[in-house]
Amino acid sequence: MREQDKEEKKLKIIKRLKDYNNNQLQHVRHERGSGLIIVILVLAFLLAVGTALISVTGINSKVAGNIRTQQQAFNAAEAGFDTSWIAIEGFFTGIWTNFDGHYLIQPAGIDLPSYQNYFRKLSDVELLNLLGDFNAGTKNYDEIIFYKQIVVPSDSRLTYTAFLIDDEAGVPSTDPKDALLVCIGAVQMGDNIITSRLEIELAIEQPGIP
Repeated sequence: MREQDKEEKKLKIIKRLKDYNNNQLQHVRHERGSGLIIVILVLAFLLAVGTALISVTGINSKVAGNIRTQQQAFNAAEAGFDTSWIAIEGFFTGIWTNFDGHYLIQPAGIDLPSYQNYFRKLSDVELLNLLGDFNAGTKNYDEIIFYKQIVVPSDSRLTYTAFLIDDEAGVPSTDPKDALLVCIGAVQMGDNIITSRLEIELAIEQPGIP
């Protein structure tokens, strides 16, 4: 009987060991499965973050490129002002006595606020196309001082257009001793034109008047 009891105890111990081993194995498998799920979630998160960073980087690069192009257009407008200023000073050495007759008055209403063609009602691109054939670089009106003038020979994309406007047009009493110099800098990139506009008041210096 004792021998039989011993055998039964041995069998019970072996059975418990098997059950324990089976439980441990299932537990390990469960942990591995959970670990795999966590790894997948982490990878998915990193992928989403990486995609977002790439998108943000791309947007930032685009914004930086737009700012740089806008700055180039502004620089072109400044170059237009500098060149126009030198040209106008040259005109006053013996050709011009005042600004009368040198303002841009065409197309009709370009200098009149109540008209649709008033220069401040038009975008830069609309104004450039109204004053000439921008693609061809040819102006429609002789009063335009410069039209699509290239800033530097090495880069034909950068140009400026400059003309004088009578800012008192339509007023009963106008002063021919002053004028508004309008300079539009442009950067042409295929079909797109990025622009910047400067408007500078010019006046003839009168001796004895500060």
